Amino acid sequence: MNGGDSKDDEEEREQVMSEVHLGCPPGISGPHISRFTICLPSGVESSRFNGLFKEEESCTDQEIRFDEDGDLILPRRRQISRRCFTMKIQHNITSSIPSVGLQVWKAELILSDFVLHKMCTSMEFHGIVSLELGAGTGLAGMLLAHAAKTVFLTDHGDQILENCLKNVQLNSGVLNHQKVVYVRELDWTHPWPPKVSSDLATQERFSWSSSELEEVQKASLLLAADVIYSDDLTDALFGILERIMSQGSEKVLYLALEKRYNFSLDDLDVVANGYLNFRSYLKDDSECEGLELGSLPCFMGKCIDVAEIPQYVGGYDRGDDVELWEIRYSKGKL
Repeated sequence: MNGGDSKDDEEEREQVMSEVHLGCPPGISGPHISRFTICLPSGVESSRFNGLFKEEESCTDQEIRFDEDGDLILPRRRQISRRCFTMKIQHNITSSIPSVGLQVWKAELILSDFVLHKMCTSMEFHGIVSLELGAGTGLAGMLLAHAAKTVFLTDHGDQILENCLKNVQLNSGVLNHQKVVYVRELDWTHPWPPKVSSDLATQERFSWSSSELEEVQKASLLLAADVIYSDDLTDALFGILERIMSQGSEKVLYLALEKRYNFSLDDLDVVANGYLNFRSYLKDDSECEGLELGSLPCFMGKCIDVAEIPQYVGGYDRGDDVELWEIRYSKGKL
């Protein structure tokens, strides 16, 4: 057995768990369905989604108070009206590292907040074609389907793809049926566009048709969440991004990530695996213009202040290690 095989075997055995699942029932090894409540934040109004956000009332306790004699004043519960809807997401509570797409991660929820805020406050995502890379459970892409014309949810591996498709089915009553959501296989190490099977009898469930590839070439929006955690994966991601973003219409990628720190024997320090490699691919606008007067292709990245994005998805703490990036590709002038 060579060193690569040993590393792969170790990753298959090692189990990891997302912080998002800390409240889930313990001892469950298989799929579990969680309900994520999506609410309009205070001050955000979106009449275009009146059919999606439903009025509901919840009780909240007022703070405990005492009168001048020191006696407890019994608080009355007050009713708070809010506009919400619920998404059902099937996921594993733990998984091996190659199967982390079976879990819900914090970066996916940040990306979902961003998508929802764009949908509610602008027409930027209305009627577009979108491609999500490493879609995992599919939450962000399914939310986008309320505004987009077509959404392609892509990932790698039958188990993750089957789970993603199950989530599309679980939310069929919430999703806009006038839109189209596709779940498709996309291996970042393979050429783009993917091969099309001409034999319908042998066509695999998550393979692409020629009409779908024509449609995805029109995509103006790319999404990705929690796909930065190893250098090899980051290299493969930017490889497929260059192939996709250099073809067809101009595209923008919104990528959410969580920096995870581990002690590195190579660096003898605590490092965020994959993050430095991720940043090495990105230039700012002035750097791209300076590359032989813009003649060379490059990725331009801008970090978005997540504090400016209201929280729509309830039940999670954003923490301090989640980032959201806007990334564009300059084809250069050669």
